[in-house]
Amino acid sequence: MANVLEKFGLRPYRSINGASWNNAQNRYIISANATNAIYQGDLVVAQTDGSIVRATAATSTAVLGVFNGCEYTDPVTKKPTFSNWYPGGINSSNITGFVVDDPDTVFLMNADAQFTRADVFKNYSISNTTGNAATGISEVQLDVSESGVNASFIVQAIDICQEQDNSSQVGANANILVRINNHQYRSGTGV
Repeated sequence: MANVLEKFGLRPYRSINGASWNNAQNRYIISANATNAIYQGDLVVAQTDGSIVRATAATSTAVLGVFNGCEYTDPVTKKPTFSNWYPGGINSSNITGFVVDDPDTVFLMNADAQFTRADVFKNYSISNTTGNAATGISEVQLDVSESGVNASFIVQAIDICQEQDNSSQVGANANILVRINNHQYRSGTGV
C-alpha cells in the first residue's frame, strides 16, 4: 500500500532523547499588519524588531521553531480571537504567536518525493508551499531534491516514521522524523 499524500507542515512528535513531547511552547509577537500568513506547522524566524515571520524555503537564517497558533484582539469585533493560523494583515497591537521552540523537539514531516533509508541523516530544505486557508494547516513538505551536508539547510532527517499509516515507510510521501538543523537557540547567531 502506498503512502498517503498528506501535507501538514511540521508536527511535534517527541523529544530527541525519546521522551514524549510535553506540549511546551512559548509566546512571541507578530507585528501589527504583518502581511504574510503563518500556518500551524510552518517554521518561523526571528526579526530584528523582536517579532516573528514565516520562514521561507531558501532561507539560511536560523529558525526559531514551529508555529502552533495565535491570539489577538479582533480589530472589528474587539473580541479576543484564538486561531491555529495567522491570516495576515491583522491590524492589532497584541498579536501573540505560539511557537514550539525547543531545539530538542523532533517533528513529523511529509516528504514531497521518493525517500529512502539512504536519505536519513541528510540535511534538507523545505517546500515553500503556502498553507490551507480553510484548515489553517501548513502544507510545507520536506524538499527531497534539496539536500546535502550544508549546516544552513533548515531540517535534518533523523528517521523514517514507523507508524501504521506510513505503511511502506519509504517511497513517495513517506512521513519523516526531522529536527530543526539551523536553530536560533543553537546557532549562536543573533538577528
